[in-house]
Amino acid sequence: MKMHQNSLFAVLLRAPWWISFAVAGGSFALARIILPAEYALYAAFTASPFAVIGCVSAWRQLRAPSAERIAGDLQKLRALSWEDFAARLEAAYRREGYEVKRISGVADLEIEKAGRVLLVSGKRWKAQRTGVEPLRELDALRRQREASAAVYVAAGEVTDTARSFADKAGIALLEGAALAARL
Repeated sequence: MKMHQNSLFAVLLRAPWWISFAVAGGSFALARIILPAEYALYAAFTASPFAVIGCVSAWRQLRAPSAERIAGDLQKLRALSWEDFAARLEAAYRREGYEVKRISGVADLEIEKAGRVLLVSGKRWKAQRTGVEPLRELDALRRQREASAAVYVAAGEVTDTARSFADKAGIALLEGAALAARL
């Protein structure tokens, strides 16, 4: 089951680690004030989920690549030819257990795993700014071919309008740190 992106724990996982520990401290202090002294153990129990989230968040942030490294990796990807980039993209999906076929047109790859077919559009990965039109084309092709989902690959910026359309159409955006990590 997937956690809702706006739940308190999901927000705390994306926030700096120390915020979760501050919330844990605040909830502990509030519980100590409200509860009688004989229930002091419950105050610690109340704060424990936030402390655990703080530990998970700190671990993730410690292991995450720096912004400079991500920018450098994206610059290296932009320097690749289409053939080299497509080969890396194919290899990445194969490592994840997908069966990969190259196709031509709006989408560049058709990947399949466990009966789910996804279309991947990556030919415009070098674009500095992606608008909504290529996403509309990809969504139309996804519906026409009755694919389960679609993935749009972008090494540059995706406009807010395009991002909103992708969310509504169920198109996954493979960009930034996720793109650099996958390839």
